[in-house]
Amino acid sequence: MNITNEIVIHKAHELGFDLVGFAKADLLEEETSRLQKWLEKDYNASMKYMSLNLEKRKEINHILPSAKSVISLAVNYYTPFKHSDEIGTGKISRYAWGKDYHLIIWEKLSLIEEYLKNLDPTFESKSYVDTGPVMDKAWAVRSGIGWLGKNSNVINKEIGSWFFIANIITNCNFDYSFEIADHCGTCSACMESCPTNAIVQPYVVDANRCISFLTIENKNEISLEFKGKLDNWIFGCDVCQDVCPWNKKFAEPTLLQEFHPKETNLVLNNVINMSESEFKNKFETSPIKRTKLSGLKRNAAFLINEP
Repeated sequence: MNITNEIVIHKAHELGFDLVGFAKADLLEEETSRLQKWLEKDYNASMKYMSLNLEKRKEINHILPSAKSVISLAVNYYTPFKHSDEIGTGKISRYAWGKDYHLIIWEKLSLIEEYLKNLDPTFESKSYVDTGPVMDKAWAVRSGIGWLGKNSNVINKEIGSWFFIANIITNCNFDYSFEIADHCGTCSACMESCPTNAIVQPYVVDANRCISFLTIENKNEISLEFKGKLDNWIFGCDVCQDVCPWNKKFAEPTLLQEFHPKETNLVLNNVINMSESEFKNKFETSPIKRTKLSGLKRNAAFLINEP
């Protein structure tokens, strides 16, 4: 059976994906060139894995030799809740309020790939949710999901930027989507609002200064340079998305209850006194487990000692 755009879109929506786009499996020449320039400036900080497998990032046929297309999918995770302003707590990034998105999206990808394989036994695919050598944002842009904003997040005119991206590389041909024009215009709200000036120029983020990196991926101590600048974030940061006009105007609540908040803030002293077993139990299915207890305690201590 011939797998069409309509078949994929219908099944994707049925499984809870909000956006679907299709791109030809061409080389990512320009995108890889920009990535290399970003790496040359050490903007990847200690994330050395970003410099690996550049040939796969550029040419996905190194991942799936039969690749002809990339299906980009997006899942909205926005919920209409706010952080607590209670003294002695640290803010959690919105994406980590509920269940780990990898667990949710991996299951959905497995179901859609199984469905398409049943329709056509010759169907081949490899799928990723920001865990492999795939330039997920680049493919989302190529697939017409949205445009790359000045904060380096992909923005969609209908729902803003509060969404996760997944990609399915496949040997199927499709009618390919048109790329969406950049609608950031002269707006620089994200750049002006970043507490640590991490958006060093439009579309370029220096991870060394990004609160999300400093509180999650960073394995070292947080530099004293950032004292009083973390804006009370204990895990991640949403400032550049919170101030984006497209989110303020068009963000719609997700239909997936798994993304609704278990917590929006953490009590700093509770984190300092937390045991390893408490951490594992509390964050077993949460993205927060990524920073490990040592990292979370480091963040809490840094916030407690801020002026």
